[in-house]
Amino acid sequence: MDQKRFKKYLMGVVSASALLLAACGGGEEETAESSSGTNDSTETSGSNFDGETLKISIDPMYSEFIEGISDSFEEETGATIEVEEKDMFETLEALPLDGPAGLSPDVMLAPYDRIGGLGQQGHLAEYTLPDDGRYDDIDEQQVTMKDKIYGAPFVIESMVLYYNTDLLEKAPETFEELEALTEDEQYAYEGEAGKSVAFLANWVDFYNSYGLLNGFGGYVFGADGTDPSDIGLNKPEAIEGIQYATDWFQNTWPKGMLDVTTAGNFIDEQFTTGTAGAVINGPWAASNYMESGVNVGVATVPTLPNGEEYQPFAGGKGWVVSQYSENPELGQAFLDFATNEENMEALYSDYTNEVPANQMVRQTIIDADDDELAMAVVNQYNVSSPMPNIPEMAEVWVGAETMMFDAGSGNKTPEESANDTVKVIEQNIEQKY
Repeated sequence: MDQKRFKKYLMGVVSASALLLAACGGGEEETAESSSGTNDSTETSGSNFDGETLKISIDPMYSEFIEGISDSFEEETGATIEVEEKDMFETLEALPLDGPAGLSPDVMLAPYDRIGGLGQQGHLAEYTLPDDGRYDDIDEQQVTMKDKIYGAPFVIESMVLYYNTDLLEKAPETFEELEALTEDEQYAYEGEAGKSVAFLANWVDFYNSYGLLNGFGGYVFGADGTDPSDIGLNKPEAIEGIQYATDWFQNTWPKGMLDVTTAGNFIDEQFTTGTAGAVINGPWAASNYMESGVNVGVATVPTLPNGEEYQPFAGGKGWVVSQYSENPELGQAFLDFATNEENMEALYSDYTNEVPANQMVRQTIIDADDDELAMAVVNQYNVSSPMPNIPEMAEVWVGAETMMFDAGSGNKTPEESANDTVKVIEQNIEQKY
């Protein structure tokens, strides 16, 4: 893999599990040329916003990107951009109070799973997606709540498979291949007889294990994540997935894999020291893995034993316009402009190396066939499931927090663990909603 490209993840990226990490990007000399694009579907140059100001709040990781496209946007619209650098989640948490007080920015970023709820609560302006092919149905679903669209998809992310190319000639394509690796003595875990670190995944964390459960046929909420009365985490298919994970915990993995607080660190240590053969993680892990000195390959997660794809949450971020903005039309013009093909190509190539939601740029990445991580993210995202963005999703994180631990430790059977999890979620939803 290209280390220069992957080091753009040095400060990380934001995951759909609401972990805010940061990344830094390229130089200013390329900016003027590569980021001077115009909107493909909305003629911002035909809009008259002379003398108006657009206040944008961004995490510092996007400072150079915004700086690179601001001149063109200002020239085409006559408006002026004012940038505030602030943690994304702090901005979103403050919006309900800052907005009515006239203190909130006009435009900001939000994780996909937060957009629907904020829109439903009345804090975000509705948005009209450009009709130029830059988004598909999954992209639209990420920013939609009850048939209303509240944002512009910006970047995407998904769990992928990292593997040590010194230990594995090619990426495993099925979980059966991963199981076979555990029979190789070179992956035996020192200190625990019969345990292997050939393949590792942080399945005690629900965000990480959902790809397994979903691939087996489980789901969070029915009706594409919009029906909280239909919880699918204790369906027979989901229980089958929990049983499969339980077999790994009890028969293959070291005890450290069951520690909810340290399992992720354990996995990273095993991989970065060249001990583990393959691990599942997100794109935010790339820089750490690359800097470890391990020769890293990246691919989509192998096919599950039932023949289905591993289907994790489809994560990422979108631009949104505050409902309290005095000029939502200018905000919409910026969203159109910032996510057009040319500017999204610049984001990927010159700045953060994140994979844009823009379909044209994603296709360019696939056609170029020279960035393993980006290609893996695109391909995995295409078979992933948008995280439910209804408020009730908050109760799923609480209810499912110990589901895999309870089953993997033997405290409960997979069926008991699944049923108890769903019971907690249902009770909390009933009490709060």
